[in-house]
Amino acid sequence: MNLVESFRIAIRALGANKVRSALTMLGVIIGVAAVILLVSIGTGVQAQITGQISGLGSNLLFVLPGKMEGGGSGGGTASAKKFTLDDVAYLQTRLGSENLVIPELAGAADLRVHNLTMNGQIAASNENVADAAVGTIQSGRWYARGEVVGASRVVVIGSNVRDTLFPGQDPLGSTLDVNGQSFRVIGLLEKKGGGIGGSQDNIVAMPITTAQTLLSTRDISELLVRVKDPANVDSVKALTQIALRPRFSDQFSVFTQAQTLSLLGTILGTLTAMLAGLASISLLVGGIGIMNIMLVSVSERTREIGIRKAVGARTYDILSQFVIEAIVLSVLGGTVGILVGAGGSWALSAFVATKVTFWAVALAFLFSAAVGVFFGVYPAWRASRLDPITALRYE
Repeated sequence: MNLVESFRIAIRALGANKVRSALTMLGVIIGVAAVILLVSIGTGVQAQITGQISGLGSNLLFVLPGKMEGGGSGGGTASAKKFTLDDVAYLQTRLGSENLVIPELAGAADLRVHNLTMNGQIAASNENVADAAVGTIQSGRWYARGEVVGASRVVVIGSNVRDTLFPGQDPLGSTLDVNGQSFRVIGLLEKKGGGIGGSQDNIVAMPITTAQTLLSTRDISELLVRVKDPANVDSVKALTQIALRPRFSDQFSVFTQAQTLSLLGTILGTLTAMLAGLASISLLVGGIGIMNIMLVSVSERTREIGIRKAVGARTYDILSQFVIEAIVLSVLGGTVGILVGAGGSWALSAFVATKVTFWAVALAFLFSAAVGVFFGVYPAWRASRLDPITALRYE
């Protein structure tokens, strides 16, 4: 009996128990869909973040409190001394007016307009905010130096904030409550989409002095240094380290764009691989389900196997039939899982960056096929080893 005949018999056997076959495939479908979905999220977020950092230009330095590996000065510790606005002014003096020192402060925000509420994220900076990574103005304006000095209650809002709290309205000039304090909306940001911490369109940007008062802190999350000439990035980095070392010892880090991209690529790549590994566990569970059902099938069809062997079926014929049944279950389940995973990735793209890659699809499909072979061999081998006389006597 050739493989075509074995395949036909296998399909007929699976069709005779449609519900059981579908439930057996469900474990594989869930596993493959989970692998594709989680890998697409990890890959999409990684591509988005690295793209945004690359788009900022090669003349940017990231200065963080704490000691970090790869940063030239080392990596982040929760107890590290934080930057303040005095450090910003000091560093600006040391680097000269041609290079911009931009402070950044982030925090949680409870936003309200009348009876409409939402959770947002504060993104605060100084008058050089247009050179930071906050976003691009769609309408209105950024806050000016006088508003930073005066700690004015003005905000520039993201598109989700506009859509949620000002539906169908022009928000410019309107009042918005942030953490119980009233602010005037002076600008609207262009839509950016999802990010690793959720949508980046949920932010409210305000003067950093205002944010410090609102959040009851003098600390700054990080500093950005915009170097006028990209050719001088390394020398400005060295000068930044020299300027800050007397104040912070070695408890700070200075990253160039290339170092930041490399570090983020390593972290996000590891995270994506870990997510794929966790999702693959469900594929193993699906494989065990296939083996369990195939063993049940062997038990139920013992008499059929005996008859086939009695009329001349070889051990190879029995073996190939049951292996093909297991492979068909896993391959069909893998195909449906790919469609479900790709559809789920598309649906989630409205909330977080996703990117379905060929290697993720190929890996999930090949792994599902391998699961079918691996977990189908033992039941098939057991069926092929049945003694025809004993099988014919089986009731």
